[in-house]
Amino acid sequence: MTSINSNTGAATALHLLGGTTQQLEAVQDDVATGKEVNTAKDNAALWAISQIMDSDVSGLQATSKALSLGEATVAVASAGAEQISDVVQEMRELALTASSGLVDYSKIEAQLAQKTEQVNSIISASQFNGVNLLATDVDGNGATGLSLPAGPDLSLLEVESADFEGSAQFDINNRTQITDQASAQAALSEFTGFLRFAVEGAAALGAAASGISGQNETVRDIADATKKGIGALVDANIEESAARLVALDVQKQLGTTSLSIANYSPQSIGVLF
Repeated sequence: MTSINSNTGAATALHLLGGTTQQLEAVQDDVATGKEVNTAKDNAALWAISQIMDSDVSGLQATSKALSLGEATVAVASAGAEQISDVVQEMRELALTASSGLVDYSKIEAQLAQKTEQVNSIISASQFNGVNLLATDVDGNGATGLSLPAGPDLSLLEVESADFEGSAQFDINNRTQITDQASAQAALSEFTGFLRFAVEGAAALGAAASGISGQNETVRDIADATKKGIGALVDANIEESAARLVALDVQKQLGTTSLSIANYSPQSIGVLF
């Protein structure tokens, strides 16, 4: 029965149209943001989990940046130690030549003095971001090594200084001066020890740089996996959302048409009076 006092058909059509409009707005948000869960209202449990996981990702990304900086710092020191090894090898060869007794000792000593300054220059230059792992005082504040975050759990990676400045095993500034064959032989023994120290220091720093690089790769992989997990929880299926968007738009148009028809029915009766 049609009534001119209450239009139940229009009320029903309006109710259905309202529901369709709400669904349409929700799907539009999904398509616009790429997320099915944007706020706690959408799904409180999934939203809370995703927020915690987002925090984990932020911590992992910060750790990765610190590890990258540390890796560069150690790599610079390792390269410096390798250069020192090469220079000390040259100094050892000069001492070996002088130990033959058939050279001008003053010229050999002059070359050794020059190379000693070269070693000191390499030590001073082997710093990155204010940190020098070839120095006794690594950062100018008394540190003897470098501490790096290994992960968001506050664990640390420790890299000790090779200490080319203060180690008794590399006292190159107080080396034996070559003035004769005997002093040349003494210097040769010293340079052999210096070379061993330099090679071991370079190897240790190289291994540390490799370890930091591996840890950084692990942290990045965990961050990527966590991002994928977040996506599985809150990301919208864009293809499905796009299809729903089209369907709901059609439903809205049909709902609008139904509402117009329902509103017209009482008016068509009214013309009879």
